[in-house]
Amino acid sequence: MSEENPTSHWHLYLLECKGGSYYAGITNNLEARYKAHVEGKGARYTRANPPLRMLASKPYADRSAASIAEARLKKLAKADKLAFFAD
Repeated sequence: MSEENPTSHWHLYLLECKGGSYYAGITNNLEARYKAHVEGKGARYTRANPPLRMLASKPYADRSAASIAEARLKKLAKADKLAFFAD
């Protein structure tokens, strides 16, 4: 499944999954990516831990910026991840 579309913004997103865990990812089609996770066609982690809801998302100008933000987010403690989206 290709999600590349040069005219769209990239998004960093945070899902709450079954069991209370969080999953973070990036995409340039937020709606389609969330649907894929819900349908069990997304990441391996969300196939095993289905998403309950999207907690937050934040747009970025390009894939590189979104990837850098994702790496920063994943280094944070769970308690600090939601606050990351307030910046």
